[in-house]
Amino acid sequence: MLKIYLAPICHISDPFRGRAGRGHAAAAEVAAGSGFCLAGAMSDDRVLMKRLRAAGFAASSVRTASGGAVALAGLATLEDGSRVFAKTLRDLDPEAFELFEVEAAGLTQLREAGGVSTPPIRLASAELLVLEEMQPRPDGEAFWERLGHMLAALHTTTVSDRFGWHREGWLGRMRQENAWTDDGHEFFAHRRILRWLPEPLAESAFDADDRHAIEALCAALPDLIPARPPSLTHGDLWSENILATPDGAPVLIDPATSYTWPEVDLSMLWCSPRPPASERFFAAYREAAPLDDGWEARMPVLYLRELLSAIAHGDDSWGAVGYVREVIAPFRRRPAPARSNPRKASGR
Repeated sequence: MLKIYLAPICHISDPFRGRAGRGHAAAAEVAAGSGFCLAGAMSDDRVLMKRLRAAGFAASSVRTASGGAVALAGLATLEDGSRVFAKTLRDLDPEAFELFEVEAAGLTQLREAGGVSTPPIRLASAELLVLEEMQPRPDGEAFWERLGHMLAALHTTTVSDRFGWHREGWLGRMRQENAWTDDGHEFFAHRRILRWLPEPLAESAFDADDRHAIEALCAALPDLIPARPPSLTHGDLWSENILATPDGAPVLIDPATSYTWPEVDLSMLWCSPRPPASERFFAAYREAAPLDDGWEARMPVLYLRELLSAIAHGDDSWGAVGYVREVIAPFRRRPAPARSNPRKASGR
């Protein structure tokens, strides 16, 4: 089996993504309001406040989270003193009307089918997602061990014979294609990698040689990734989508749910920013759900989906294109060896 290992992509020190849902209390503590709005435009906190009240939530104040590239998000304090986490789209896009309903469906299935802790859902509509408030995660080894066991239980109890999901999903503001198939390599190649190449920003980021190398990697997936059955996965398991209950138990938010290889979830944590104590997560996971040899070497290949999505969303200030090129480097066209000049060889 071919092996690729890309050290620079793992444990990136600069957190690069700013999707809404970065963390309920954690994100909202970053900023108590954006402090910035275009002339004549309603501020983020006022937009959230207006939509919460229209949905029947007696919000008395809103503290918006910074960095949301997909949605406006924040903590709302209600008149009874309780708090909820809410997010909405500033511009209600008719093509994204299912965004929050799909997210809620993913949270529900992770909880009901896989036993994953997720925030109770107060409302999921075309305009608004409201969840009960969670807490920032602790970063001790005990917390990461509990998360490792929880994710292993999800993956080992939801094994399926088909890759995909019962509906199309979302990754950021773009569609996640989930059409069912029984071929995992085909699914990952077409629904998770090649799917991003026609997006305008991705198309402009890569030249013909890059695209050829990406396609060659996809063709080689059966040699790179062991054929294993799919399980229900969170789909966007980076550290900012991991929170805690009031008693400190792990809680997952902001999924991009589907049935696929469990190692896809592992690749998100392995290759994105995370604290040192998270090493215990991987050890605990392997105790409950042993992995095939060479799993570390597969992480960058499985992380390609996230890199290409970031590029397609215009979120490449940290160098995602360069990381993609490192992963695909072994699959570039090899230049033909230089031929000797027969005249020179013969001394003519």
